[in-house]
Amino acid sequence: MSKNNSTATIKMRRRALIVMIGFVILSFGMIGRMFHLQIVRGEELQEMALRQQTRTLPIEARRGMILDRNGNVLARSADVWNVCISPAEINPDTVNELARDLSEILGVPEQRILDLAAQRQFFYKRVAPRVDADIREQVLNLVQERGYTGVFFEPATRRYYTYGSLASTVLGFTNADNEGAYGLEARYNSVLSGTPGMVVTARNAWGADMPFRYDRRHEARDGNSIVLTLDQGIQHFVERNLEAAIIEHNIRHYATGIVMNVNTGEILAMATVPDFDPNHPFLIGDPRRAAQLEALTPGTDEYREMRRQFQFDQWRNRAITDPYEPGSVFKLLTAAMALENNVVSLDDMFYCSGAIDVATETIHCHHRRGHGSICFVEGMRRSCNPVFISIGQRVGGQEFFNYIHAFGLGERTGIDLPGEAGGILHGQNTLMREGMVELSSSAFGQSNKVTPIQLITAVSATVNGGYLMEPFVVRQIIDPDGNVLETRQPVVRRQVISAETSDEMRLLAEAAVVDGSGRLAAIPGFRIGGKTGTSEKLDADGYDGNILSFVGFVPMDAPRYAILVTLDGPELEDVFGSTIAAPVVGAIMNEMLAYIGMEPQFTQEELEQREVDVPDVLGMTSHDARAILTNRGLQTRMIGTGGEVLRQIPQAWQTVPRGSSVIIYTDINAIAEIIVPDVVGMTAAEANRVIVEAGLNITLRGTVTDGVPTVVREQWPAAGSTITTGEIVTLTLMRRPEQAVPAMELPVLMTSSP
Repeated sequence: MSKNNSTATIKMRRRALIVMIGFVILSFGMIGRMFHLQIVRGEELQEMALRQQTRTLPIEARRGMILDRNGNVLARSADVWNVCISPAEINPDTVNELARDLSEILGVPEQRILDLAAQRQFFYKRVAPRVDADIREQVLNLVQERGYTGVFFEPATRRYYTYGSLASTVLGFTNADNEGAYGLEARYNSVLSGTPGMVVTARNAWGADMPFRYDRRHEARDGNSIVLTLDQGIQHFVERNLEAAIIEHNIRHYATGIVMNVNTGEILAMATVPDFDPNHPFLIGDPRRAAQLEALTPGTDEYREMRRQFQFDQWRNRAITDPYEPGSVFKLLTAAMALENNVVSLDDMFYCSGAIDVATETIHCHHRRGHGSICFVEGMRRSCNPVFISIGQRVGGQEFFNYIHAFGLGERTGIDLPGEAGGILHGQNTLMREGMVELSSSAFGQSNKVTPIQLITAVSATVNGGYLMEPFVVRQIIDPDGNVLETRQPVVRRQVISAETSDEMRLLAEAAVVDGSGRLAAIPGFRIGGKTGTSEKLDADGYDGNILSFVGFVPMDAPRYAILVTLDGPELEDVFGSTIAAPVVGAIMNEMLAYIGMEPQFTQEELEQREVDVPDVLGMTSHDARAILTNRGLQTRMIGTGGEVLRQIPQAWQTVPRGSSVIIYTDINAIAEIIVPDVVGMTAAEANRVIVEAGLNITLRGTVTDGVPTVVREQWPAAGSTITTGEIVTLTLMRRPEQAVPAMELPVLMTSSP
């Protein structure tokens, strides 16, 4: 072989070796790269590929309902729809007309719809979220009439509050994402929300959505529902009476009301007025504040700040967030701890000169001339400050401190609502100071601050046998199929006083209503107990008006319900809880007792007084009028939202049967006329039902035979006449002609509330 051939062969072999080595190196590099991509980054790259090849759209879960204790729906998720377009399927020749027409119906800018429609590689773009059935119907009609393509609807939900503002500060509301933002909606958001579903949409090689036949759908699971202890009817009574009180007494700030079962801690009603409509939570619900806001220029910093502050204020559940000085309502607690410690008895005597000196301070009684020599029961009945200062001093600072904390003051009650505040109380060393100034002021309800929920829970323990209950508003949790998942049981936190002391406290509380400061809350036929409260608001900025309050209990032989009302800032002179807050509680209680079917028990003397004269209540506030009418044994029905009685029916000094309804009008325009029905020939019972259902009162006169049926012989006004709601229809009875038995002539009185 020639030298040249040998050299060429060597070179070829070297080249081959180099190629082989390069190939091996390249192979190892590719294997390493594949190992890195498939093993090291495999999971990551798979997720990236999945994101590129698919798109996930959430399916909203239907939020669970909120029900009252009787099954009335307070909040539910209503069916709404998202309006969507499929740009790839829209006819380019009609896209401008489609954008214009959709813009007019949906209120979405036309250019935005055109921009979405221009993305023709996509099959899904959302144009408008959560439209109601009316808007959906308009869009459907538009599409059908004009023959538009590429428009479709996606089911969604929107929170809807059935009774508007009812219990709004308790329920709260949801935000734009359908998540709980305030109140129970926020506290129980995880329970109510459910589990969202999803639609997985395939994409093609260019990243565009593929038609819907390639979708995979995973259904959402609806949220659980919650059943409250609230009663929609009782809640309505509380809110209506608080609204009337704000108008009557020109309340500058707010009013709160709580109704609680003293034996279980269940909250039957809880309200703060003014409130808001949770269907439109960002609108200012208080007309006075709305007017203030309208006076400012929208868009300015001042406007935005005031609007924000007003919104937060109306969302606050002040019954659990705002501590205040309870005033004389606190005397129930002072009395209970003194009786429990045996430092006072019901017969102990005291002397009130109108003021009492404590160290260097002179503390006055509300009755500046003094009560003179009075016993403990009379001291409670007249709400005498010097009496309770003396009792508090007998208890002593150490025991007083122990008991106010045993009654749950100064700590949160544990109610299942967000935002509960604690109290602001004197410390142990302060109450034990020499001179006892702080102890003395605390004994009659000044200088300590508690929330309304703390106070009603504490005072309920004085009459329910001594048990401090944990208040609650959620009774049950139920799944979407109606199965009960959880039932809340009453929780006794501790027994603060003995059953024997509680028996004595019931006597004291009842005495304060029967012939004491709370007499305007009395209701004939029921044993009512309670205590008034009037306190000054003294803060760093000085005097800021009064807070008036009243707590009432019913029935006092075996208490079941407590009602606490607070009125912050009445713009009147000489205001007291006894004259303003007590009638409000009495009105609420009167309506509530009839609603729950609790029957009055009249004494023999009351039964014998079967007829009463209607008092003149024209010009009075509606609550004062209702208190006077109730004390006369008459029922009342208020029509209108004004604060002053402008007309009453029946008119003053007419004689009507006890229990008749007196209609009081606070708005002349609300007066309604009724055509008198024809009841001649009917039995007394049939006529009574027809007349009362028509909204009228009834008086029956004529012949009554014991055990013998009677029928209506005459009626006045005559059938077909037009009279005003609440007026009296007088019926003359006679026994049926075929009944030939001796008769006894007696006036027969029957009535019922319309």
